[in-house]
Amino acid sequence: MTPYDDGMLLALEQAALAPAHGDVPVGAVVLGPDGRVVGAGHNDREGSGDPTAHAEVLALRSAAVALGTWRLTGCTLLVTLEPCTMCAGALVLARVSRVVYGAVDPKAGAAGSLWDVLRDRRLNSRPEVVSGVLAEQCGAVLRSFFEDRRGLR
Repeated sequence: MTPYDDGMLLALEQAALAPAHGDVPVGAVVLGPDGRVVGAGHNDREGSGDPTAHAEVLALRSAAVALGTWRLTGCTLLVTLEPCTMCAGALVLARVSRVVYGAVDPKAGAAGSLWDVLRDRRLNSRPEVVSGVLAEQCGAVLRSFFEDRRGLR
């Protein structure tokens, strides 16, 4: 049990919405400095036709609107899959204080597995990174989705 389990469960709820549009089930939530949810999103590239419509980007956008600022200092983003380079860059630029993720992405992860954009000392902002929160549940959702797509189930 971690202090981030409840938030990750909310991210998993968001992930469950993505397949309705044919998208990979990744979900994200942003918690404000006070711990309340200020933003949420799920992958929506297929539904929106927007290549940047990753769960993290959509959650950051909704949090920025809710808080009235693009500077998300003091906020925590929880996401079911390790962020890619685009999302990691957006998290750094948004000045998110903490990034918590579930499943590792060995093919495209940019929070420690393939790259480590979030902790790159050359950047002006480096969020704290917490990995592996509800990793088995997050990974199971992704495995199930891809097994269904490949006709393995």
